[in-house]
Amino acid sequence: MQVSEKFLLHQQTLWLSPDRCIYWEEQNVLIVSDLHFGKTGHFRKSGIAVPQNVYKEDMQRLMAQLQFYKPEQLLVVGDLFHSVLNKELDLFKKWRSDFSTLHIQLVKGNHDILKREWYADSNISVSDLHYHLANFCFVHDITEACAPSENIHYYFSGHIHPCVLLKGLAKQKVSLPCYYFAENFAVIPAFSKFTGTALIDRKSADNVFAIIPSNLAKGQQGAVVKV
Repeated sequence: MQVSEKFLLHQQTLWLSPDRCIYWEEQNVLIVSDLHFGKTGHFRKSGIAVPQNVYKEDMQRLMAQLQFYKPEQLLVVGDLFHSVLNKELDLFKKWRSDFSTLHIQLVKGNHDILKREWYADSNISVSDLHYHLANFCFVHDITEACAPSENIHYYFSGHIHPCVLLKGLAKQKVSLPCYYFAENFAVIPAFSKFTGTALIDRKSADNVFAIIPSNLAKGQQGAVVKV
C-alpha cells in the first residue's frame, strides 16, 4: 500500500492517498470524486477503442483502498458513473455485492444521470446537490455550494479534476493531479485516471498537495507531496 499524507483540517484528520482519495479518520469515511465508472464502455460503444483494463485498474485501486482503510462509508462527491447503462455498470453491480455492507453515499454530479431506481437497486444513497456530515458540506461543483452557516465549517468538491504544474531546474515541466485546499473549500482530484485535468493556481490556495505517480519499474511508490 502506498503511503498517504496526514493533513489536519478544522481539527479533523485527513489521510491524502496517492490513489486519489481521502480517508477521514474521525468519521471512518473514504471520500472520492469523479470515478466516471462506465466511461471507457461509453467510448467503446461510440467506436473509440479504449481498453477495458483502464476501468478494471480503477476498480482494483478502489478495492485496495477499501480493504486497507475498512471505512464504514464510501462518500462519492459526484460523477460516480459517466453516462447511461452499459456492460461496465453490470460489472459494478457484481462488485457491489462483494461490499454489500458498505454504505455508499453519492452526491450527484452532472454525469450521474441514471434513474433513481437503479441507484436504489444498487444500494446507493443519493443526495441531489449537497451532503452534510459533521461540520463539512460535500457538493460536486463548488459553484453550487449551499450558503455558509454556523454548522458548516468547510466545503469539499470535485468536478474540475485539479492538477498543478511543477517546473524543474532544467526547464522540465510536469502536470500532476492534486489536492487543493483553499480557505473555505477543497477540490479533490478525479479518482479515475481516464479523465482530463484543469490547471489550478497554487498561489490561490492555502495548501496544495501534488500526487506523484508510482514507478513500478524503478520500485518507487506513489506519494503525496505538499508544493
